[in-house]
Amino acid sequence: MTDPATLEVTIVDGYVDEPAHFGVPPYISTYPRYVAGALVDAGVPRDHVTYYTIDALREENARWRDVADADLTVYVGGMTVPGNYVGGTPAEPDEVRKIAWTADGTSIMGGPIRFGVGEENAGASETERDDLDFDFVAGADIEAAVFDLVENGLEGFEPRYRGVPEETRWARKGAFVVEQHPNHPEYLLAELETSRGCPYRCSFCTEPMYGDPDFRPPESVVDEVDALSEHGVRHFRLGRQADILAYGGDGEKPNPDALRSLYRGIREVAPDLETLHLDNMNPITVVKWPEKAREGIRIIAEHNTPGDTAAFGLESADPQVQSDNNLNVTAEECLEAVRIVNEEAGWRPGEDPAHAPTFGDEAAPRLPKLLPGINLVHGLKGERRETFEHNKRFLQRVYDEGLLLRRVNIRQVMAFEGTEMADTGAEIAADHKQLFKQYKREVREEIDNPMLQRLAPPGTILEDVHLEYHQDGKTFGRQLGTYPLLVAVPGERELGATIDVAVTDHGYRSVTGVPYPLDVNSASMDELQALPELGRQRAGNIVVDRPYDSVEEIAAADLSKFAVAERAE
Repeated sequence: MTDPATLEVTIVDGYVDEPAHFGVPPYISTYPRYVAGALVDAGVPRDHVTYYTIDALREENARWRDVADADLTVYVGGMTVPGNYVGGTPAEPDEVRKIAWTADGTSIMGGPIRFGVGEENAGASETERDDLDFDFVAGADIEAAVFDLVENGLEGFEPRYRGVPEETRWARKGAFVVEQHPNHPEYLLAELETSRGCPYRCSFCTEPMYGDPDFRPPESVVDEVDALSEHGVRHFRLGRQADILAYGGDGEKPNPDALRSLYRGIREVAPDLETLHLDNMNPITVVKWPEKAREGIRIIAEHNTPGDTAAFGLESADPQVQSDNNLNVTAEECLEAVRIVNEEAGWRPGEDPAHAPTFGDEAAPRLPKLLPGINLVHGLKGERRETFEHNKRFLQRVYDEGLLLRRVNIRQVMAFEGTEMADTGAEIAADHKQLFKQYKREVREEIDNPMLQRLAPPGTILEDVHLEYHQDGKTFGRQLGTYPLLVAVPGERELGATIDVAVTDHGYRSVTGVPYPLDVNSASMDELQALPELGRQRAGNIVVDRPYDSVEEIAAADLSKFAVAERAE
């Protein structure tokens, strides 16, 4: 029998993206943390547990020795709703196979990869279940499988799901592993689970495979936040659930009291947190129980941090597609849910919440507390040319009513075994590929850009933007949070630094800005030219006439929202 105290274990994080779970850096999902906790609970010493992201393995070949030499190698990953990523690149199937081939000890993989893999991580694709040459595949919870595998001397296990007591224990015991993440501590956001499963059965979604909703009590989630805080985490997202409003209830109806206990508890154990965001909120919950939903939304907006997003799974505004795919909300219902979230949480820090939603010159220069985001999926059963027009009309109605959306997420379906879409596959998505591209471009131009100007007008301050990469003479960065804006700053600044940025211009899904406050006495020409109403000539005149005692001395434009004038000692 293998003694757990002698085992050397390597965890490889290939990243996950599920309908209700995200783990691409700067996020860290629950999977590697819970696996680490299960290992320790089974008797493996903490200092025998090594954790790598797939990007860390790519960056340094020497790290592969820890995969080769481990007594047990655990791979976690899987993309069921793939998108475009900035902070990391998810593992491709061939890379996952390489992990299995490299591991000389026992190997096991788990996470959403158990639902299937395609040729690549992309939409409009079909998948199949594949062990990718691992010794074991966790058919249910990877953390439960790892615990049982260690308990059984690495000889096998029966697939099972863990319960709340195990989850609570493993979440605390495994929190230490965040310290091995390359983004720790400044630029790391921990995904938190409040529930799994869903009462609805949309044709394409893998979340119902977890069954009906199963909720963690507030004290379990709060204890996990407490443990993560002790290991330096300051950024959190309640992202692992199908519907945050249904938390602690019967699976469908809102329970404001449970939300209040959850959010208050988090704030009590992590008073210095810097980000508290969420992800999924079901619009049907908002319109079926509007008063309880309004109360719940107010509680969230009271305790969260600005720029939060409630992702709404409209999926399609076409009634035919809704019917063919068991979608649970109509376009009209979703529009009403958008109104309600705007009214209750579309206020900005420094404003009276009763005035929400606000935008324009009178709005406070911060992002709103909580806004809806719209998810649209293409390639579903029944999709036709009219489907694209239905979706565009819905988005235009939202804009024309003066409402705010944080973002519109458009993707093509992946067909997984065990879902109704498995029969249809990616055939419709492939047939509509060109139509999809044209439609997506039109949405970006006609909806995303004007909506972004409304959401973050010039002068909006984005605090704590983490600078990530250089491109075309600019530095790009993001805040930590749910669907953060990509921000471009003129010049090549130090990567890894954190700065405040004042928005100056807008793309389709990104903004341009300057460091805030910008000192006109030391600003570069590129930074000055980025300011609204200043072209090259006016910026040049400002440089020639420096120094200034105040920005009011500059007659070229009103720069008070962006700049100051600091005189050298």
